[in-house]
Amino acid sequence: MHGPVTSAWLLVALCAATGSYCLLRLRSPSDEQRSAAGGEAVMGFGMAAMAVPAAVAGPPEWAGAALCGVFGVAALRALWLSRLSAHHLHHLVGSLAMLYMAVTMLPGAGHAGHGAATAGGVPLLTGLLLAYYGVYVLRTGAGLMSVTAAAPAGGPGAAGFAGPGCHGGPGKTALTGSRAVRPEVTDACRLAMGIGMFAMLLAL
Repeated sequence: MHGPVTSAWLLVALCAATGSYCLLRLRSPSDEQRSAAGGEAVMGFGMAAMAVPAAVAGPPEWAGAALCGVFGVAALRALWLSRLSAHHLHHLVGSLAMLYMAVTMLPGAGHAGHGAATAGGVPLLTGLLLAYYGVYVLRTGAGLMSVTAAAPAGGPGAAGFAGPGCHGGPGKTALTGSRAVRPEVTDACRLAMGIGMFAMLLAL
């Protein structure tokens, strides 16, 4: 990834931490929660790997192809699961965005000729993805702020504070082992990944 080294390492840490939290959510008794957490864990760790600054640790030549394979499979999985939950459409967009960025890492990418592509990918497609993630971040952030504003009325453990990306629905809290997974924390992780994706697209 190109850009300031300090910012890149902060993005690596953020994405790795988000991916680790998603791994904890894999212990949920809900099949839907586990399915969503698995896709988000792959996304988080994939983003962390891709965000490593090229000036410090240039990716090996096979890295782009490996990431293309991982996110190609993830996109097919999200497409299949989208028949069960609309949230998997967001996973599909994320997987395709990661696949797109991985393609730009392939040897010789950006040298297609005739001005069709640049080293940073296709400007129109990059712009569309930036617009999508900009809207997603604003929407998810607004949902989290509404949860914070409503919390004093019902207390920190009140039910029904499901954010825009939660699968549990009103009044439901997913369990991870013996611990409750708070929906607003899950949405905060999704917001962090959305911001991370926006930053990575800007750095193309």
